[in-house]
Amino acid sequence: METVSKDRFANQSYMNWDVTLGLAQEKLGEGEPQKIAELAAVQYDGRTQEFVVPFLNKEHLVKYPTGGVSLPGGIEVPIINKILILHYLARAEGVPLHHKLISFKEIPGGQIYINPFHNRAIRPLVKMFGQDPQGLIRAGLALGGDVESLGDASVAIPVFPMVPVTYVIWEGDEEFEPNGNILFDESAPNYLPLEDYAVIAGTVVFELRKQLDHPV
Repeated sequence: METVSKDRFANQSYMNWDVTLGLAQEKLGEGEPQKIAELAAVQYDGRTQEFVVPFLNKEHLVKYPTGGVSLPGGIEVPIINKILILHYLARAEGVPLHHKLISFKEIPGGQIYINPFHNRAIRPLVKMFGQDPQGLIRAGLALGGDVESLGDASVAIPVFPMVPVTYVIWEGDEEFEPNGNILFDESAPNYLPLEDYAVIAGTVVFELRKQLDHPV
């Protein structure tokens, strides 16, 4: 893996999203679709040659072998989400969830980028929900999450079928500042590379904020 600045925890290829998307589409086309679907725990429709991939509580359609990604009705998908979805399909190994939570720094290589990860994902999480733990629960449920028993409030968001991400908040008081954490299943390295988890963590925080601003 090429060397990257600590200020960018994503792989350098993320600096050119069009190139990254093209490579991800090529990689998808190299696999056998039924096997891809099995390993990623998604559906594949051989008639339409499409995968149905749940991502952040919305079903996305992925054409095989071209790797075109859309929402039903042809609604456009942000390019970063397309990349994440394609990476998930191409890299999923079908390993069962371990049901053991780990932090970002416990993912291989994560220790190097923990400070940028904290600044770009955990700090915004705490800013939004440190004084409103129940807001995290409401927003997380709107994204299809499950309430957990960690901290003062926590919710596990099923980003992909085999990639849950758990968001935890400890409420501040007169003595302690609010705090938070973002946790992953121990099987995380079997589904996506480190840089994708960094991107996902911040993406979900943004989606949680949208649920607060525009509740369904």
